[in-house]
Amino acid sequence: MKKSANRTHSWHCMLNAGMMNFVARIRIALAEEIKEGETLKFTFTRNTKSQEGFVGRLHKKLFAYENTCRHIPITLDYGDNHFFDTKGEVLMCQTHGAVYEPDTGLCTRGPCAGSSLHPLKSIEEEGVMWFESD
Repeated sequence: MKKSANRTHSWHCMLNAGMMNFVARIRIALAEEIKEGETLKFTFTRNTKSQEGFVGRLHKKLFAYENTCRHIPITLDYGDNHFFDTKGEVLMCQTHGAVYEPDTGLCTRGPCAGSSLHPLKSIEEEGVMWFESD
C-alpha cells in the first residue's frame, strides 16, 4: 500500500567536540500508520542528491533502509512500495529476487548474499516516526 507521508522538516543543532553539526529531521509518518507487514517510502537528501528510503514494521519491530539493492544500484521495489515477498516474511528485490532479512538488512539469498542494505536512522518520538540525517 503506497501512502504519501506528510513530511515536516526540522533542523537541530548539536555541539560535537566544539563544532556545530546540523541534523536534518524529516517526519515520515505517525507510527500507527506503519502497519504490521507494510512499508512506507520517503525521500531525503544526501550530499545534495535526492535519495529514497523506506520504513516498515514486521513482528512489531520497525526498520528503515535505503531503497537500493546491494547487487546493482536500483530500487528494491518497482516504485509500487512492494518490498516484502509474497508470504510477507522477508524483503525482496523485485528485479532479481535478492532476499533480505527485515530486522538486519542482511542479504541471505541471491547475487548479493552476505551484503546488507544500508540502514537509516529513524526514531519514534511521541508517536511520530522521524528520519534523521546529518
